Amino acid sequence: MHDDRRLTEVRLDRFLRERIIPAVYPRSAPLTLSSWEAPGEPVPALEAVRQQFTPQEQGEAWGRPWSTKWLRLQGEVPDSWGSAADTCVEILVDLGFSSDLPGFQCEGTAWRADGTVIKAISPRNQYIPLKLLGSGMSVDFYVEAAANPDLSQGWTFAATPYGDKATAGSEPQYRLGPVVIAELNQAVWELQQDIWTLSGLMHELPMELPRRHEILRALERMLDVMDPDDVAGTAAAGRAVLAEVLARPAYASAHRLLATGHAHIDSAWLWPVRETIRKCARTFSNVVALMDEDPGFVFSCSSAQQLAWIKESYPELFERIREKVKTGQFVPVGGMWVESDSNMPGGEAMARQFLEGKSFFLAEFGVECREAWLPDTFGYSAALPQIVKAAGSRWFLTQKISWNQVNRMPHHTFHWEGIDGTRLFTHFPPVDTYSAEISGRELAHAERNYREHGRGTMSLLPFGYGDGGGGPTREMLAAARRTADLEGSPRVRLGAAADFFAAAEAEYPGLPVWVGEMYLELHRGTYTSQANTKRGNRRSEHLLREAELWCATAAVRAGARYPAAELKRLWRLVLLQQFHDILPGSSIAWVHQDAERNYDAVARDLEAIIAEAARAILGEGGQEFLLNAAPHARHGVPALAGGIPLRTAAPVRSATAGGGYVLDNGIIRAEVNADGLLVSLKDYGSGREAIAPGQFGNLLELHRDTPNEWDAWDIDAFYRRNVTALTEARSVTLERLGDAAAVVVERLAGASAVTQRILLEPGASSLAITTAVDWQEREKLLKLGFAFDVRADRSASETQFGHVFRPTHLNTSWEAAKFEICAHRWIHVAEPGYGVAVSNAASYGHDVTRAVREDDGGTTTTVRVSLLRAPKYPDPNADRGPHELTVTVRPGAGIADAVEEGYRTNLAPRVVRGARGVEPLFTVSNPALVVEAVKLAEDGSGDVIVRLYESLGERSSGTVSANFDAAGVLTVDLLERPVDAPGVTTRAGSAELELRPFQLLTLRFRR
Repeated sequence: MHDDRRLTEVRLDRFLRERIIPAVYPRSAPLTLSSWEAPGEPVPALEAVRQQFTPQEQGEAWGRPWSTKWLRLQGEVPDSWGSAADTCVEILVDLGFSSDLPGFQCEGTAWRADGTVIKAISPRNQYIPLKLLGSGMSVDFYVEAAANPDLSQGWTFAATPYGDKATAGSEPQYRLGPVVIAELNQAVWELQQDIWTLSGLMHELPMELPRRHEILRALERMLDVMDPDDVAGTAAAGRAVLAEVLARPAYASAHRLLATGHAHIDSAWLWPVRETIRKCARTFSNVVALMDEDPGFVFSCSSAQQLAWIKESYPELFERIREKVKTGQFVPVGGMWVESDSNMPGGEAMARQFLEGKSFFLAEFGVECREAWLPDTFGYSAALPQIVKAAGSRWFLTQKISWNQVNRMPHHTFHWEGIDGTRLFTHFPPVDTYSAEISGRELAHAERNYREHGRGTMSLLPFGYGDGGGGPTREMLAAARRTADLEGSPRVRLGAAADFFAAAEAEYPGLPVWVGEMYLELHRGTYTSQANTKRGNRRSEHLLREAELWCATAAVRAGARYPAAELKRLWRLVLLQQFHDILPGSSIAWVHQDAERNYDAVARDLEAIIAEAARAILGEGGQEFLLNAAPHARHGVPALAGGIPLRTAAPVRSATAGGGYVLDNGIIRAEVNADGLLVSLKDYGSGREAIAPGQFGNLLELHRDTPNEWDAWDIDAFYRRNVTALTEARSVTLERLGDAAAVVVERLAGASAVTQRILLEPGASSLAITTAVDWQEREKLLKLGFAFDVRADRSASETQFGHVFRPTHLNTSWEAAKFEICAHRWIHVAEPGYGVAVSNAASYGHDVTRAVREDDGGTTTTVRVSLLRAPKYPDPNADRGPHELTVTVRPGAGIADAVEEGYRTNLAPRVVRGARGVEPLFTVSNPALVVEAVKLAEDGSGDVIVRLYESLGERSSGTVSANFDAAGVLTVDLLERPVDAPGVTTRAGSAELELRPFQLLTLRFRR
């Protein structure tokens, strides 16, 4: 047979483009338009429809960036339209869409005059069925059109002014397209879906497979029987020709896909939070409208915060969602407040993501999510399995790990083992997207890519436009129906994610195991970008710790009111800003400006709460007390207590040396040379020198930072090849600060002025270095490094409720890919018998390298903290301006010292005047057991919750004793419900603990 395959495919494409697609809506008539432009921020619908609307021409330019234009659409449906079989009437609204990137451009919401939402208008979802208007054959409704600029810019990553209203300008971004009443021919539309499914399948099948040619010839016969001048009249005949090939059942061994509707809506990214709220309303109204048409359609919604916004701003839509939850069509998943970053939030913050998210879903819908759902987060902390299980969940889903640049994950369905040994059933959908369209290409890729063939038979398929929202479409549902049982294709079934997890867990009992973090080999710059946002997060986490501790203490000791509602409000605001494009620093300027304002407000409100609690527990008086919220004693004040601080340490001695200075407090000795570099650091306990011979600490290095793409997200490995060591100081002076002493160093980093204070305090075991920078660089990376004389084959980095070890060598591609790593408050490097801890007050990005010295054979292990970046996209002025970043170095430190140092660096001494001290609510007999949170119970009972963890990575025992009348102790989960916990023996007012390494435990002390 002659090969005319390509000719037939070209024929099909043209027939589809020129004949079938135009025949879907064969008749249309323009509507009369009028409009009103909101003068500033968006307004409620009922307020908008009361405004004076003026005539609006179709085809006019509209939409200054971030503005809102309200359109009124009016007209009458022509007689007989929609009366024939297989026809109905719809309104089509083109706001000036591009066919590319739904969710990244202008969008609209259709409203009735009574202020109820109809559905959304978006680039690939422009229709509104006439029946939804409820007005017979008359058309009269409103469209709220949002002129969101397209900041994707084709993913060129060029600097853009549109991310900030102050620089976005006022030029119209769009031009209105046709706004018409149209008659939909259902038969032609169904034929279009038949062709899309079959053509997509055909192009994915191997050329030697008969099925591919069978489909081609069926499509060819369809073209032959149809009349190009009467597509509507011959559509049924065309569908009949295709019916046989569509009816062929799938292979018995075909992969099975459970398709669940999805709309991964970023809670902020290339749009501000205020626009996300409208995106949620648009998407969810579309979803509910689809559910009314298709009872088999199931949609997975992951973020409690987004539904809380709908409840507050769109109560009528929220009630419609509530009804769909009851029918099992609208399914809350994930159980988190937002889809947060998982690398940088502290342990208690990650716990609260699940506490707040699951509590909201339980309270509003009576639904408890069993899966954690983080498809787009930039890597996954090794502490997550334990946290997910502690929240009462059992499954985990991610997708982002498919973005790895170097190494491919070896599994799609597996057990993920965390730092404490907890194992979590995990699935990584082989379709490699969380925004599938159910296309032939996607289905074939999912089947080919699946790594578990022969052991597992199924995977999950999240479908629906995401990122900027939109969600599933009726075309996607049509594709799902056609591929339910289709030869050559995986079998597709609509359902809920929980259905998949339960079935996959049952069919595949002998799962492979992945141990430790799931490190994303991409987006490593997110540990550093937007330093002010990261500093705000770290400060907020610790202020919340203090506020809850002292408010709980005031409630128990003084009968004070516990401000539960206010604390919940502040926690939820902080949790929102841990979303995976806010805390990572990968959003537009507007988002980070909002975040910084929010963090300032959080700090102000929490400081007021703490001050009020302090007055209640200390009373009025002139005596100075230290409120020690740390889990370790400080200045003679026990952990979690308030007492008079002891000041017995001798003053710091200082002397000149080689043009520089020596600082000595009898515990450590530091020498700084004439260029402000740390050339010696010794602890008297070991007598050992921490700084490698001929090397330095406190070395600032300025790198070129021009990643290949994803500017705010990425640091590429070649940054190390272009570096300027800032070894010259403009001045080095000594400053006395009471009994402390500091060496003050001034230097330039490019065009940026830098002032460092190298501070040693009496009695301190660490040297503190504060770096103040007026950062004016662009596309530069500033690191602060310490070259230690330590043969460390691995580093330890704090993560949630513990730490994770990472190799310092480059034996394999997996280790080489981890050239930038995340640590919370501290990082530690050691050899047997000796180690050094580096802590920080607001940084997350680090790197650790090692080199063997030729002269003496010793090993230099260099720890560097990433201080600042200056990416140009999506915020062209990211990080520019003043910053102050604190790092401490503790020589002769073990892991326990590193843990203590991390809290010390991040919990500044709080000295308050009062009349009396306060005993801690709890005493812990073993410092390895670290108290992370003390609060009152969520249910308002007055019971006291204490959350703690084993911090050293070893088996640790101890007693937690309540220093107040307690009626009993319960082990509870993160939602404060009773659970069994191994290694715990409870008594009336205490608990005896035998904890495994890094075990997380929550205790409830009944009052």
